[in-house]
Formats: sequence, C-alpha cells, structure tokens
Amino acid sequence: MFLRDIWYFAVPGERLKAGDMLHKTLLGEPVVLGRDAAGAVFALRDICPHRGVPLSAGKLYSDKTSGCGHATLECPYHGWKFRTDGVCADIPSLVPGQDMDVERIRVRSYPVREIQGNIWIYMADERRADAPPAHEPPVLPHFDGARPGLRETMIFDCHIDHAVIGLMDPAHGPFVHRSWWWRSTASIHEKAKDFAPNPRGFTMVAHKPSSNSGAYKILGGAPVTEISFQLPGIRIESIQAGKHRVCGLTSVTPLDEKRTEITQTFYWTLPFLSVLKPVARQFIRAFLKQDGDMVNLQQQGLKFEPGLMLINDSDIQAKWYHRLKNEWARAGEEGTPFVNPIEPVTLRWRS
Repeated sequence: MFLRDIWYFAVPGERLKAGDMLHKTLLGEPVVLGRDAAGAVFALRDICPHRGVPLSAGKLYSDKTSGCGHATLECPYHGWKFRTDGVCADIPSLVPGQDMDVERIRVRSYPVREIQGNIWIYMADERRADAPPAHEPPVLPHFDGARPGLRETMIFDCHIDHAVIGLMDPAHGPFVHRSWWWRSTASIHEKAKDFAPNPRGFTMVAHKPSSNSGAYKILGGAPVTEISFQLPGIRIESIQAGKHRVCGLTSVTPLDEKRTEITQTFYWTLPFLSVLKPVARQFIRAFLKQDGDMVNLQQQGLKFEPGLMLINDSDIQAKWYHRLKNEWARAGEEGTPFVNPIEPVTLRWRS
C-alpha cells in the first residue's frame, strides 16, 4: 500500500536544467518531470493518451518555439502537444472543419514544489486528482532559501515499508554500521529518549548525541540534535553546535513495489564542512550501502516468512510507522481528518 494525498521527494533540483525532461517511475506510476525555459518545474503522467507513447521521449518546446503560446511537450509518435499543466494544445493531423475541442484532452498533472533545492511531488488519490494539495511539503528549519551542500542517492531492492523501518531502527547501529569511528558492540549501553507527536509523525526531542556517536564530535562544542519522522518516509535531523547548524534530510520514495529510492541531503553553516565534503561523501555512501545491503538481505528471508516480530521499546518506532500509515489511509478513505495516534513517551533500549 502506497500512501496517497501526500508529498514525496521526486528528484534533486539540480537534476533538472532549463529545458530538461526526465522519466521516473514513482509509486508504480510513469511520470515525466521537467523544467521549462522560464525555470518552472512540472510533472505529468508519462503516457500520451493517443497511442500510449511516453511523452518524455519527445521534445520540450518553450512558449516562444511551441507555436501554441505555452511551453509544450510534443509526443514523438504523432506530434500531439501538451501544455505543462497537462492540457492538449495541438493535434497536427486535424484539418479545417474537423470540429474537435483538443483542450478537452488532458494528461494527468501532478502538483510540484521546489523548496531548498528539492523537488517534491504530490501523489493524490485518483478520486481527488484535481483537488489542490491539503498541505505543503516539509521545509527544513533554519535553512530558508538554502541549497544542499551534499547529496547521495541509492536504491534499495525492497518495499518502502522495509526501507523506512530499517532506517529508523535505533538498535542496528553497532551491528550494521560497526566501526572504530562510529559504534561497536563493545560500546552498547542503555539509552532513553523522549518522543512527541508532530503533525504527520513523531519527533525525538532535542538531546545530546549518544556517547558512541563519535562523528558528532567533529562539529565541536556541545552538539544538540533533534530527529523528526513524518509520513510518507521523511526523516529530518537538525543539529545545533554553538551558533552553527547542520541539517540532514533523508527521503524515502517508492519507485514500485520492490524498489525504493533513498536520498540523503545535507545542509550546514560550518565553513570547514565544505572542505570535508569528499570524505563525508564516502562515509555517507558507506552508511547507505550498509543499510541497503541489510534490507536487501532481509528480502531473502521474507520470501519464506513475510511477518515481522516487533518488540518494545527498540521497535516502537516501527510500530508507530504502521499505525500512522494505517490512520492516514483510513482518513483518506473515509474523508475525515487525520488524527495522529502517537502520544508523548520516553523509550528505552540498548544500542
């Protein structure tokens, strides 16, 4: 089950230059994302309604070159042109006297937003495809108008559910990510963290990083971190170290039932972190690969035993994810407001 009526991370803003288009499968749907000559981003269903050819295989014309007064996508099969809002603008095969209102032909258009260098797409339920988004995409605190300093993407061969609960799992670090500079089994100790609900998820309230999280020490001072999760699969970690801040955005986007894209994006105000980007990139890639290898390995066992055993307190966040997801789906199906089922609590575990 993929959640609808909610924003998903689509592509990094830098992936789309003016005049570019790209095809992407999102939630099992073919989507063409593009940026017109004026810099505006758009997203359409990537199928021409005439003969089913992907529009992304055609050409993107500016408002000055399309001959229609609008930026248009031209299907490569018969030259049908569609505006970036999905409305058909031209059918070249029509001759004078053939009475046909081409503007009645439409390709599904998806709302998109470009915020802080990230392009978000609103995947509405088909029954509400024409309704405006009920809320806006996430905005990272303290980085208004900022562009990412570092970004890495990887595809996990699993359903979004396994990717999400794998990444939010607080107990796997000393085993999946064990290393001299991060955590080891010898460093395992008891932890207690306070949690509170947020509009579409939950937040591990501001706290000092654990003593076996050595990477935070390079920030200097006495770092304080707050980690929030929100549906459909968005994790935001905001770190304050003195007067400086670091923010990490992890977005989990389902491509289809068996492939999920993980994108990690980082922002900072510490000047020296820009110098460390090549080193940081290697660490981030290593972390993602370790998580990806484990959830991919997990799929081998789930073929025979698809159920999961979730325990308290280390797996409570995974339980919350499923409760939140079920409540969001119920609210959408019944047309009632979403009610966050999470309540403030302190969780304890060893890691």
